Amino acid sequence: MAIRVLSIGKTSTSYLTEGMGMYLKRLNKYGGINWTELPDIRKNKFSTDMELKALEADAFLKEIGTTDFVIGLDEKGKSYTSRAFAGKMNDWMVGNSNLVFVIGGAFGFDHKLYERMNTKISMSEMTYSHQLVRLLFLEQLYRAFTILKGEPYHND
Repeated sequence: MAIRVLSIGKTSTSYLTEGMGMYLKRLNKYGGINWTELPDIRKNKFSTDMELKALEADAFLKEIGTTDFVIGLDEKGKSYTSRAFAGKMNDWMVGNSNLVFVIGGAFGFDHKLYERMNTKISMSEMTYSHQLVRLLFLEQLYRAFTILKGEPYHND
């Protein structure tokens, strides 16, 4: 079982990078997470939001295998409590060899990537920057593992 997280562009703020590093280190206890930051695709005056999303989708799709179970972090996705997310993680890990979580850029996802996703999850009904979502997601992923292992981190 491999878990990968794909995102577009570097995390540029030091407090986010530091927090992400802390949770990635903690996740090593559970087998680790392969975190991949794909190169940022810059929007120029000749490209529209749609063209940018299509280029980002192409970059993501090059990284996704044909048998990967792909979960998009998307505002249109299903919301879970932390316990329910831990349960879904368990289901996904039991039924699939590779999980790939995809965090899109500032403009969201292109239809090509939506078509490849097996499911979508939402971190909240609120909108967060795509950089902040990285840290929030890693914390929830760590929380899910501690719930599954019965470790003292999550409090109901």
